[in-house]
Amino acid sequence: MHASFRTASLVAAALTAAFVFALNSCGLQPAKPPVTTENVDHATKENVDKQFSEGQEIFRFDTFGSEAFWTQTQLHRAIAGEKNGGVGPGVSPKQALALGLKVDMFKVPPGIAAAVATGKANLDDPANTVALLKAGAVLGVKGIFEGDRMTGIGITCALCHSTVDDKLQPGIGRRLDGWANRDLNVGAIVAAAPDLSAFAKLLQVDQATVRKVLNSWGPGKYDAELSFDGKAMRPDGKPAATLIPSAFGLLGVNNHTWTGAWGGVTYWNAYVAVTQMHGQGTFYDPRLLDRQKYPVGARINEGNVRPAEDKVTAKLGALQYYQLSLPKPKPPADAFDATRAKQGEALFNGKARCGTCHVPPLFTEPGYNLHTADEIGIDDFQARRSPDGRYRTEPLRALWDTRKIHKGGYYHDGRFATLADVVNHYDRHFRIQLTEQEKADLIEFLKSI
Repeated sequence: MHASFRTASLVAAALTAAFVFALNSCGLQPAKPPVTTENVDHATKENVDKQFSEGQEIFRFDTFGSEAFWTQTQLHRAIAGEKNGGVGPGVSPKQALALGLKVDMFKVPPGIAAAVATGKANLDDPANTVALLKAGAVLGVKGIFEGDRMTGIGITCALCHSTVDDKLQPGIGRRLDGWANRDLNVGAIVAAAPDLSAFAKLLQVDQATVRKVLNSWGPGKYDAELSFDGKAMRPDGKPAATLIPSAFGLLGVNNHTWTGAWGGVTYWNAYVAVTQMHGQGTFYDPRLLDRQKYPVGARINEGNVRPAEDKVTAKLGALQYYQLSLPKPKPPADAFDATRAKQGEALFNGKARCGTCHVPPLFTEPGYNLHTADEIGIDDFQARRSPDGRYRTEPLRALWDTRKIHKGGYYHDGRFATLADVVNHYDRHFRIQLTEQEKADLIEFLKSI
């Protein structure tokens, strides 16, 4: 190294050291280095775990303050029965299971669990229903207690969007979050409440009419637009309720409801938590203040709800995170014929043209995944109840499971009982002219998704 360059380097180093010493002497510190990738990654991973665990807790157990509304209906008293401080005969565990309510086997009190396992449990006694509620064993239903006396009831997301694997017995098993509860008769459960005056006032009908509408829904169905447009029946006289959708496999999917432009998961969570579950929270959508299209909701300003205390909004982020983390269930190995499914995949993306809208691997359009009724060859009743009058391209998920996930049929109202019915509909509508063998192969692929 040249002597003069070496001398200059030593002088520079000395000056730098002197400058740092001077800063420290004055109580000043040089700027810290920027946040490292390692620190960011660690914070991100911590956030992942935090959001997931908080979202799971909210999804399963948070009532959003809905007990304030449901307790007024006296539903808890009808469940408990007169002998347990309520009214009427009460609802036994056997009746609750028949209504589609599900029980988490890990939260069943040990004495009841042992009796159920040996077939000795008294499933005809409403007192055991109360005991299950007190233990937090009934999915989506939270009893409010003073000692052993049930004084109220609230509901959670898991009521409609979780079921069990029937490990212990039908209706009692391990939780399956995100699976639509197609056994749940929401209408019949609500209709059992002694006081439906809040619904009667909203819809401007008597309580007998409210009960008739609720009981018309049947298992696995719910009408989330009734409280806005007041349309209880379709033009053909059938109930306007639609199938409860599954909440899994929605990551990357735009629009998360049957019909158009309602919004994604977090919109629907706010909509349902505030306007359907009757939780205490803020909800805003000026489209729903249209008195012509949504006369019921607009009359009570249901598109602009702003309570003094908000028990919903702060939970929407974690709740959305958890729901978008739920994967679609994989089909068992024996659910489809792999060789024929391979042939069906070629048809799906080729001759049958299914992949044009159901784009793999999301199996819906990336971006604007909405279509008019004419495009898909059905009536537009349910579409017209939505803000933009269109149907969403349903992401194809777990089509192999007809026992639980797709019990009640396909499409928003279950109009197609089988996958064969769906394939035949599109074959006719688009004039594809598939052979019977091609249809069968296509169905095998659909079952493999």
